[in-house]
Amino acid sequence: MADNVAGEAHHEQEHEESFVESVKEKITETFHKEDSSSDSDGEGKKESPVTELKNKVYRIFGRERPVHKVLGGGKAADIFLWKDKKVSAGVLGFATLIWVLFELVEYHLLTLVCHTLILALAVLFLWSNAASFINKSAPRFPEVALPEDIVLGVASALRTEINTGLATLRNIASGKDLKKFLAVIAGLWVLSILGSYWNFLTLLYTSFVVLHTVPYLYDRYEDKVDAFAEKAEAEIKKQYAVFNVKVLSKIPVGALKQKFA
Repeated sequence: MADNVAGEAHHEQEHEESFVESVKEKITETFHKEDSSSDSDGEGKKESPVTELKNKVYRIFGRERPVHKVLGGGKAADIFLWKDKKVSAGVLGFATLIWVLFELVEYHLLTLVCHTLILALAVLFLWSNAASFINKSAPRFPEVALPEDIVLGVASALRTEINTGLATLRNIASGKDLKKFLAVIAGLWVLSILGSYWNFLTLLYTSFVVLHTVPYLYDRYEDKVDAFAEKAEAEIKKQYAVFNVKVLSKIPVGALKQKFA
């Protein structure tokens, strides 16, 4: 009887010890999970400021998209960014040839078109007649026709751009944004100075060359350019604030509005 009581007591003691050990293990596991989750949260908190810093990197003109997307993201953007060097070099070379013919050689547009058509027709005519003398089939010339959808697409795109430009000029002329007004006036003044030194074709060719060089160089060195542009923008804002205090704030705009109202 005493042995049975002692065995039961021993069994209960072992059961209590195993229960206490299981509780300790569960508590330890819980603390480990909390530590690991806190570590992961700490790592996430450490990484979040970095991502925020990347998102807050200064980009010139407030740009949020890549340069390729800003240029349209199509074939024109590929040409300007020299994605295909052969195509870009060919387009730039053709533009240079046109500029050389019209500016350096002083060719006229009508003369160039007529001479090109004369040369093309003469080559095709001689080729067709030479084929009959050497017992070969005459060349088959494909029918060339301008698709209607392409013409309508170009006209629609041109119409949209013209309407956008007119709406922008109307918004500037309404007097709502003084900064934009001064920027447009300064841009037109610079263009008028450039137009007095170069004619339209040279100015157009220069703009074409700039489109083939500036976006490509900016795409390669955008971090350095953006850092320099950030400093330049801060300096411009500082000078504009001084100009606003000394000049613009002294213009009686309100009195003029009341006078002409």
